[in-house]
Amino acid sequence: MKRLLLPFWLFSTTPCLADLTHSITSSAQLQVNAGITQSERIGSSYSVSGTGVDVAIGDDAGRISNGTITSGVYSPGTVLATQNATSGESFSFSQAYTQADAIPGAAVTTGAAANFSDVTSHAAGVASSLAGGVTSAGVVSLVAGGQGTVATGSVVSSVTIK
Repeated sequence: MKRLLLPFWLFSTTPCLADLTHSITSSAQLQVNAGITQSERIGSSYSVSGTGVDVAIGDDAGRISNGTITSGVYSPGTVLATQNATSGESFSFSQAYTQADAIPGAAVTTGAAANFSDVTSHAAGVASSLAGGVTSAGVVSLVAGGQGTVATGSVVSSVTIK
């Protein structure tokens, strides 16, 4: 019987080397939002169009008045339209007017909104019972606050092997 001898080094273990990194990051973020008001003042616009009509302002002079402007608001005045075609013939007339928002006499105070046509307002946040935290075991606990609050909690665990 022949014996086969294998080299000893074939059965030996070689060490496995690795660059191993482990990190745990935990956080709780609590935020109370400020009050905000956004407003946009619209301007005046006036248009008139027609066929087969004469357009005048009060004096029948065939002209459109410049109108008047008071506190930043345009007023076109009275518009008279008279059919200039022979009786029974077709004619068309249209006018459109958008009244502007008046210019405020003083600056708006914080928390108040100007009397404009386009206003968006959000009340200030109220912390009330807003609370949060992360334990050493990685347990996130958050308690909702009042209006305008945000609570965010996170635990991130990462392992990197190179």
